[in-house]
Amino acid sequence: MSALTGVLYAALVAYLGGWYVGRWSGNFALLLFVLTTVSMLYWLAERFHFAPARRAAAQNLLDNDAKRRETLAAQGIARVDGDIEPARQQILQQPWWLDWTAGLFPVILVVFLFRSFLLEPFKIPSGSMVPTLLVGDLILVNKFHYGIRLPVLNKKIIPINDVKRGDVMVFRYPEDPSTDFIKRVVGIPGDEISYVNQKLYVNGQLQPTQFVDNFYDDSGSPRVYRPRFTEKLGDKPHQILVQPDAVRSFHPDRADGPFPFQENCRYTVEAVTCKVPAGHYFMMGDNRDNSRDSRYWGFVPDENIVGKAFLVWMNFGNLKRIGTFFD
Repeated sequence: MSALTGVLYAALVAYLGGWYVGRWSGNFALLLFVLTTVSMLYWLAERFHFAPARRAAAQNLLDNDAKRRETLAAQGIARVDGDIEPARQQILQQPWWLDWTAGLFPVILVVFLFRSFLLEPFKIPSGSMVPTLLVGDLILVNKFHYGIRLPVLNKKIIPINDVKRGDVMVFRYPEDPSTDFIKRVVGIPGDEISYVNQKLYVNGQLQPTQFVDNFYDDSGSPRVYRPRFTEKLGDKPHQILVQPDAVRSFHPDRADGPFPFQENCRYTVEAVTCKVPAGHYFMMGDNRDNSRDSRYWGFVPDENIVGKAFLVWMNFGNLKRIGTFFD
């Protein structure tokens, strides 16, 4: 078993190393599920086989020592040298390969359940959600807000809340489900979304904006000041960035070809209009001219939802961001 455990740890190190250097794309949810399952099997084996076997061996040692002492006492030898307690403790000691598998099972199980059903941390890697979220923000995502989902399979089994316009949502990127994206929900099933000349229309209604100030956007290159506006899609207003002189050409650019329900969308040079199909959502970044989103790669299906983002819990480059709630 020690050799098998060594092989499993070597495979884990190789997997993590290849993931870290970019040789392949990792799936942390699947990895955590496998670790939980394997450590549980070791824990069960320890509880019902290895630990009882060690206790039985230790008891056998005590019984044999007692018999030996009885035999010697019958021969008139009252004093017997030798303390077997160190040997008994050594027999009872858990070997390293169980300590590093079965011993870790409770910790891994708690992490797995917490991450799968309650909260999951994410790091913001790009500036598509500026000014709401900055590059380097470490955020928390509520995994149960929209419903309870089976781990790994991500299948919803208990619905809780409906997705609302204005929600900041983490989801599996439709082009590459192994990658998690974060955007704002601007369209729910049945909505007609139009983005025309940098103006957002929902079901034909222009979403009003109000100028706030010029925001220094250092998330990309070049670093520039962009006009910051407030916009209201849901119950609460949020901030967006719009660059009036930005030149954008709207066209589908899905790498794997036409995206599902692409026939629901109409494209021109300066506009895109899409009818959101059932069970899907239209997502956009708050940094409107620096975001590749549903305007280009299509709709997000419900089964891709990870959860609702709500809190910045750390930003090592800007400690003032800690504790920032957002909608």
